[in-house]
Amino acid sequence: MASPPPCPPSCPVATAARIVEGKWTTLIVRELLGGCKRFSELQRSLPGISAKVLTERLKLLEEYHLLSKRTYACIPPKTEYSLTALGMDLQQVIQAMASFGTAMQQAAAGQRDQA
Repeated sequence: MASPPPCPPSCPVATAARIVEGKWTTLIVRELLGGCKRFSELQRSLPGISAKVLTERLKLLEEYHLLSKRTYACIPPKTEYSLTALGMDLQQVIQAMASFGTAMQQAAAGQRDQA
């Protein structure tokens, strides 16, 4: 079987992969699909993520215009993150990943049951 031609930099799949390829990116998006969340809420909902990595990923998503950050002038300062309309378009990607993940889990369980 011949391998597919190389993907040029303008390839839409490569563009999407650059955004969602980070270890925590899709999980952060999954959490924000439910609505606006504060930093601490995101950190609690993603066991194992460090504050540094969460900060980096949130900044990246903001740079790509996938989420918006709203800071309230109060003491202590309050910051909320929510997906933009473009970020909400990732819902289809997350749903496809969930379906694929479920199929993989079922296949693995079937293999264990046959062993």
